[in-house]
Parts: sequence; structure tokens; C-alpha cells
Amino acid sequence: MRRFLFLFVLLLAAPYAFADTIAVAVAANFTAPMRELAERFRRDTGHELQLSFGATGNFYAQIRNGAPFAVLLAADQETPARLEQEGYALAGSRITYAVGKLALWSPDPALVDEGGEVLRRGNFNRIALANPRHAPYGAAAMAAMQALGVHEPLVAKFVLGENVGQAFQFVASGNAELGFVALAQVYEAPGRLRPGSLWLVPQTLYPPIRQDAVILLPGAKDGRPTEAVARLLTYLQEPAARALIRAYGYE
Repeated sequence: MRRFLFLFVLLLAAPYAFADTIAVAVAANFTAPMRELAERFRRDTGHELQLSFGATGNFYAQIRNGAPFAVLLAADQETPARLEQEGYALAGSRITYAVGKLALWSPDPALVDEGGEVLRRGNFNRIALANPRHAPYGAAAMAAMQALGVHEPLVAKFVLGENVGQAFQFVASGNAELGFVALAQVYEAPGRLRPGSLWLVPQTLYPPIRQDAVILLPGAKDGRPTEAVARLLTYLQEPAARALIRAYGYE
């Protein structure tokens, strides 16, 4: 009987016997959905994700300097492609895991109007955005303001965040009255928006924010992804994961 119980426990533990910990660099805009996906992934596969959140441009520099990330979930397509070309990522491993949307948001329910005219009125002291030099959502915000012809009048009011996560924190904390953020950040839970006022910036005003994931060299062995890393990229494309990503406002 004891032997039977021992074997039964071994069978139950088998799927987790070779569980790995995967170091994943994640674009700041994808923080909330990725935390939830990481918990689901651990529950379903036994593999742990060690998540680091930040600006895609900063991750690029860290990876080139030897940071041991196994996977990068970027906020753009260009950075993963560049890492492939430069030999820091596994060729042919890129996938598009989300298409982001830019939003202008304020905790003040009366500040941001549905047409974004607040940008022309300029009746605020500070507007937050991610640094456009290395954060794709910051570059998208700059493109939108330039398309609207409001960039020059607003430059003096800019508060630049290291990434879109920091830009969001500037607005949420009141250090800026409004800001350009990822639509996903305005969700306090899947399908439920935070209080405040919001303008969903028309996608015709900025280049598409296609967000690619890529397997980095520490996530591969002998030119092939490890089992855990391959499983993660497959997991991101499964219907349940896609449904959660859509629930945070991504396409």
C-alpha cells in the first residue's frame, strides 16, 4: 500500500519534476497581463517566470551587455529583429504577442475629452509620456502630437518617464495631470477601466505598436529553445492567453 501511494505521488509530480525558472524581460506596458499570465503558466506547466519590467530600449542595451534573459517581450518589432540580426537572439523565433493601443488618461474625470481637444486647450501644467528615445509608447505619443500639431506648444509641459510604466505612475500619483499611456494600464482588472477620463488615441495618428517576443541565446541550447522557453511562446499564443490579452485592451 505504501509503495502504491509512493508511485501515485510520483505520477502526480511528474509534470513538475523538470520545472525550470525562466528569466523574462517584459515591456512595462505589459506588466498587468504578464503577471497574470505568469501565474497561470506556473499553475499549468510548473515552470516559474522570473519577470523584469522596463523600457524595451534599456533591455536591448542590457542584453547586449550580457544580461541573462531567456526571453524578451518587447514593446515593438524592431528591437527583437535587431537582436536576431546581431546574433543575440535565436533566428526565426519571433512572434507577435500583442498589438498595443495608445491612450491619453487622467484620474480627473472632467479633464480628458473624447476628442483629445484638451491637448489644444492646454489647460494643465504637466503631461507625462515615456521617453521617446527608447520607449515605443513614447515614440507613438510624439508621433500623435506631431500629427495633431500640438507638439511644440506642449514641450515645456512634458514629464518624461523612463518607460511607459513610470509615465503612468506620474499621472496616477498626481505628478502630472494627464499622460500618454498604454491602454492596458488604464484597466484595473481585465475588462474594467480605472476611474478618470480617457481618450483612445486614433491609431491613424501613430505607427502600429506591434509587440514581438523573441527567444534570446540564454533560452536556447545547441541552437534550439529549451523545453520551458518553447512552451512559454506557445502558451502566449493559445486561446486562453489571447483572450486575457484582449481583455486588457490589446489587439
